Amino acid sequence: MSEKSADAFRNIGEMAEALGVRTHILRYWEEQFPMLKPLTRAGGRRLYRPEDVALLQTIHRLLYQEGYTVKGARRFLTEGGAKEVPPAPAPAPAPIQTPAAAFDFTALQAVRDRLASALAAA
Repeated sequence: MSEKSADAFRNIGEMAEALGVRTHILRYWEEQFPMLKPLTRAGGRRLYRPEDVALLQTIHRLLYQEGYTVKGARRFLTEGGAKEVPPAPAPAPAPIQTPAAAFDFTALQAVRDRLASALAAA
């Protein structure tokens, strides 16, 4: 997020950028999660309070990192799961991985050797 204090309100664009989602996703979440109620100003502009920011971060983590469905995340939050799991900090940018960094070549070579042995024995 930007240089705002932790108590500052965030607009929908700032929240979308911080979470790495499009603004229509946040509007959809407002429909699907009744506990998410940002302040609405003239012209329908949304302002997210610090507690809304924490809830959005929790929703994002449940959906994108923990693999919940929208229905499952809603159930988790309404049944008190939010009290058990503190909101995650804002997501850090993912490190850029080169194709070589994405694979463990020693493990791949071991699999190749085992396959070669199996084929030779067959």
